[in-house]
Order: sequence, then structure tokens, then C-alpha cells
Amino acid sequence: MNPNKALWEKGDFTQIAQNMRESGEELVASLGITKDFTVLDLGCGDGTTAIPAARLGATVVGVDIARNLVDAGNRRAKAEGLTNCTFQEGDATDLHELKDHTFDLVISIFGAMFAPKPFDVAKEMVRVTRPGGRIVMGNWIPGDPTLVAQILKISSAYTPPPPEGFISPMLWGVESNVIERFEKAGVAKENITFQKATFTFHAPYPPNELVNKFRNYYGPTMNAFEAAETNGKALDLQHELEALFASQNKSTDSSTTSISANFLLVTVKC
Repeated sequence: MNPNKALWEKGDFTQIAQNMRESGEELVASLGITKDFTVLDLGCGDGTTAIPAARLGATVVGVDIARNLVDAGNRRAKAEGLTNCTFQEGDATDLHELKDHTFDLVISIFGAMFAPKPFDVAKEMVRVTRPGGRIVMGNWIPGDPTLVAQILKISSAYTPPPPEGFISPMLWGVESNVIERFEKAGVAKENITFQKATFTFHAPYPPNELVNKFRNYYGPTMNAFEAAETNGKALDLQHELEALFASQNKSTDSSTTSISANFLLVTVKC
């Protein structure tokens, strides 16, 4: 099986996405989407940004490599009666099932950044965007002191070195790399803009329970715990993550969680 597909089908990202809904809606509301838009949400999960875009009346296609998340997204759309929103399985490095210049807006929030072959990903996003359209990416930032970058940094210390030729998904959070990838896809540097933004994880339970959600349902963290268990270090990893989550929790109620994470918001004009 495709290793990336295996990673994201391993857990159940819907358990994490439930804590990201509010920020997903806020981000979509800022994009000027109307009912005339055709939108592709790439690496869509179960619809954290696709569903709010469809609620605004846009025609939305969500594409994800994980079959379980595609199925979950279609269930959500059906439950809300959103006939203008469909989810399908696909690979961000090769969107052969999608025609050239189809979409007014291509969104990928913490999605396509995890696909291998980043130059292919950029090329495909540009290819399916119509001239005059936009690509909007949200990418975690390497070394950032906030939650997700630190989860991935801590987890990497417990896992074996990646295979030769591996390109870190976090490099999508470096402006120079983003520019290089989209320039190779035919986009002029001046048509690529950046800003730092935040996504907030809201949970109706304490931070240590959110840690357990990541441990049990988030593929990269699941892999880190499996590796740590073989080395007898799973408890160390648990303690590190619990300390991180507790230190970053901004909720004034100890029984709930509110943690913000910085990301790089990329806008590409095609």
C-alpha cells in the first residue's frame, strides 16, 4: 500500500478534526467564497474546510488519500443535506481524475503538505486551478514553538530515521521552499503571498485527554508511540506530550482545552 495512504488510514483523524471545526469555519469565511465558486479541498479529511465552503453555496469537491476520511466526509455532507459537496479518494501528487483549469479555488489546509513529491503536488494544484483562480494552503511551520510543530518535533525523537530521499512535510512551512515549488509549476514569485495565522484546537475535555486522542487516532503520533513502546520509552513520550499540551492550554477551565497553533497561510494567484 502507498505509505502515505497507510499513515492516514491508520487512525481516525475525525477524532482530531472535531476539535478544529471552529477555526476551519473562520478560515473559510475569510476567503470570499460565493455560490458561484467551484472549490477543490485537497487533503480534505472529513471536511473541516470543505463543509463550511459548501454551506456558503460553492460547488465543492473534497479529495483525500484516506478512504475512511472520504467516507466520513460524504456522511457529513449527506447529514447536512449538502448536495453541492462530494468527497472522493485521490492522491495530491497525481490528480489525474480532475481536469485542467476546473476550480476557482483550491484549498489545502494541513493536507497536501503531507504528500510526498512536493513539486508534483504544486504542479497538480496549479494545473487544476483556472487562470485567475487561487490556491490557498495552510502549512505547519518547522521549529515553531506552538502545538503541532512541537508534537511532530517531540514525536520524531522517538521514531527511527526516515527512509533515504524522504522530504519533510514541514518544509511546506518555509517560504523559500513554497516559492521554489510553485515557480517550478509556472507561478511568478510576485503572485505568492504569505502570512502567519493560527488554528485553535477546542476540546470539551482536559489537555491530557487530547493527548490520548493524538496517541490513539493521529497517524504520526501513533507511529511514534509504537516505536517508543519497542524501546520502553512510551511513558516518556506520554509525559513529554502531556507537559506540552498542559503548558499551551489557554482555557481557564481545567476540564476543557483551548490550544492555538501557528501556521503559514499561503495564497497563490494563478
